[in-house]
Amino acid sequence: MKDQLNRTIELKNTPTRIVSLVPSQTELLYDLGLESSIVGITKFCVHPHHLLSNITVVGGTKQVHFDKIKALSPDVILCNKEENTQDMIAELEKIAPVHLSDIYHVEDCLELISMYGFMFSVENKAEGIISIIKKEQQKFQDFIKDFPKLKTAYFIWKNPWMVAANNNFIDALLTVGKFDNYFGNLDRYPEVDLENDLGDDVEVIMLSTEPFPFKEAHVETMKKKFPKAKVLLVDGELFSWYGSRLAKSFQYFKSLRLESLN
Repeated sequence: MKDQLNRTIELKNTPTRIVSLVPSQTELLYDLGLESSIVGITKFCVHPHHLLSNITVVGGTKQVHFDKIKALSPDVILCNKEENTQDMIAELEKIAPVHLSDIYHVEDCLELISMYGFMFSVENKAEGIISIIKKEQQKFQDFIKDFPKLKTAYFIWKNPWMVAANNNFIDALLTVGKFDNYFGNLDRYPEVDLENDLGDDVEVIMLSTEPFPFKEAHVETMKKKFPKAKVLLVDGELFSWYGSRLAKSFQYFKSLRLESLN
């Protein structure tokens, strides 16, 4: 089969020993009913939380213990182009076939779910998750259709200040929510100058709970600095975790749009 980078993945049989190095993909495997097939995960695979106690933790998303992964004798290793490094993937391919996801839009997420359904022989469960996501997205689009766009800056890091700009999944979900990306003219995740790059015309400032753990104290500081803007502490997982968690995102975006009006 092909992965999302159009690389050919050769599998002799349906994989029954899976190493997942992407938290959102680990959660997707669980929701596909594949918990018993997961043999290795990262320390960031926190949903559902009990997996961290029951499954071998092989490292993070950027650094892993290759010897631990090899000892698990995986049939396939699940990675992501953005989350995992190229050098890591090259080393992992010496151990087992590596399936790479590459997510920029909701459609890419649905494609990945379908791919996993086929690869792990759980097509019906995959189609069920896809159907739920599509229904939730349609309900949200019906809700949002008459709402105006809001100029929105989405912060992912502090010291240095970094934002989600264009050409990533967060930007795609901001667009779905009609949050017009203030830094949409920039690429990926640039550093910005808080004093000079963010003007009084910004309407919404979002401080994400991940990867930097923004808290309410940061919200209060930003409110003083930008009194004209609505400053929100937002759930980073619901903006950046693709897979089955996406089914929860649209209702969350609805609550954010309503909060932005207050």
